[in-house]
Amino acid sequence: MRYQHPDHLQAVILDWAGTVVDFGSFAPTRIFVEAFAEFDVQISLAEARGPMGMGKWDHIRALCDQPAVAERFHKRFGRLPSDADVTALYARFMPLQIAKVGEHSAPIPGALEAVASLRERGLKIGSCSGYPKVVMQQVVELAAEAGYRADHVVATDEVPKGRPSPAQALANVIALGLDDVAACVKVDDTEPGILEGRAAGMWTVALRFSGNFLGLTWAQYQALPSERLEAERQRIDGLFAGSQPHYLIDTLADLPPVIDAINARLARGESPQGC
Repeated sequence: MRYQHPDHLQAVILDWAGTVVDFGSFAPTRIFVEAFAEFDVQISLAEARGPMGMGKWDHIRALCDQPAVAERFHKRFGRLPSDADVTALYARFMPLQIAKVGEHSAPIPGALEAVASLRERGLKIGSCSGYPKVVMQQVVELAAEAGYRADHVVATDEVPKGRPSPAQALANVIALGLDDVAACVKVDDTEPGILEGRAAGMWTVALRFSGNFLGLTWAQYQALPSERLEAERQRIDGLFAGSQPHYLIDTLADLPPVIDAINARLARGESPQGC
């Protein structure tokens, strides 16, 4: 037998918050601020956004490892935050997240139309998230009511290791019965999500404006003047540079033409691992 390079895409694997739902990715970030506040440790929304894309326990651990946050924790408790402290914060974060995730569950404008366009191209829709399964169940139900249904969903606690590990992306490959990772595109608004796709050997598309790096509501985004948008575009492209996405687009609405471009590259024999 000989290796047969794919000549067209079979699937797109989409992130959730900041990609398909929750413009600005507010559901997880605001809850981190609230959870830390209940331990009398103040963190800013900007600090909470820093490790976005990781599993939530790992996200809290990363926050606690930030020198400024660790110093505040030490001032309050007389010690640096341990893994047990992280687990206690996570235990407080989870019920808050479950209770409030519905407040930021609306589909991102243009996302449903983009997904419909992908399906018209014959693509399967996989998905994964930094949310644990208990939160994802609620997010999936709310999305279905709004008209979005992925073919498969992988939560961060359903694999041995979360992002930037490729495990969630590869779990989609297996569940969807795909032939080759090079026939897949991973779309995400965070560096860990892009690194996940890269590590899985997939094409990767980073989203500039709908997610964590811009961190604005849809109305605030719409109100930005063109000069500010261009400045933000350049700033965010720089933030994504280290994770090396194959493509950068503003929101999911811009994805269908990228899919056509990738199909053309596959037909020419190009692969995501080689660029």
